Amino acid sequence: MSKKQRMPLNEFLKQFGTEAECRNYLAAQRWPDGFVCPKCGHKHGCRLSNGLYQCTHCHHQTSVTAGTVLHHSHVSLSKWFLSFYLVSQDKRGISAVQLASQIGVTYKTAWSMLRRIRSAMGQRDAAHILSGVVELDDAYFGGPTAGGKRGRGTEKAKVFVALSLDEHGNPQYLKMRVAKNIKQISVKKFAHAAVAKGSTIRSDGYRSYIPALEDYTHEHKPYKPDSDMLHWLHIVVSNAKAFILGTYHGLPKEHLQPYLDEFAFRFSRRSFGGLLTHRLILAVARSNMAY
Repeated sequence: MSKKQRMPLNEFLKQFGTEAECRNYLAAQRWPDGFVCPKCGHKHGCRLSNGLYQCTHCHHQTSVTAGTVLHHSHVSLSKWFLSFYLVSQDKRGISAVQLASQIGVTYKTAWSMLRRIRSAMGQRDAAHILSGVVELDDAYFGGPTAGGKRGRGTEKAKVFVALSLDEHGNPQYLKMRVAKNIKQISVKKFAHAAVAKGSTIRSDGYRSYIPALEDYTHEHKPYKPDSDMLHWLHIVVSNAKAFILGTYHGLPKEHLQPYLDEFAFRFSRRSFGGLLTHRLILAVARSNMAY
């Protein structure tokens, strides 16, 4: 299957229609070079008749989902895999109401499943850092606020955004992080976590940006609304707002970060098509249970 092709549901179900098929694939993604004991690190184990894995060194028993975002889930793996397909193959995203209806679980269960999936997405992207030429700015998410303040004086959720560009100036990978403020220390903390040293950062000339980004080659100038400055970043922010508002209505800002993680995960893999489902399963298999 090419990256551009969307995976048909019947093809997906042929590959992942049973618990055993789902379990075996998840194990292959979690331990690509063979079983590794999560307790002692020993690389030899055996599969027990109850589906657990037992280390031949310390005899610790574990499951393929233990310690991941699927830890202690009572939902079958076949339903989990179907949810991975539905989440990854719908560009608009999927709500808990929609997921509950399509896989036959309660709204509460579907909400919890989506929360775990977004956690895996965020963890996967946190392991990677942007490099090269990177556009960086702050954006504001949420509905109208009291007093009608706009821009950096608004009470809306503040979000740092970093977007790497390829050699042709086209967008590559995305980082988004909710921020308490846009003071120098916050800008610097975000940049160090999101952008590799030696990179070139392009931003506007806001007063906190200039000292905060002194560790980078920093290209900056005053922002003008009618200019082409930070062109791709502003398009991406607009798309992110449409994605979140279009599927997840009335989202409070304290719950915003996981939805930004989902958007960034999708954006950075936007050319993967049918392979996006497999990338999501990989993210889940190698996640930890912090969600």
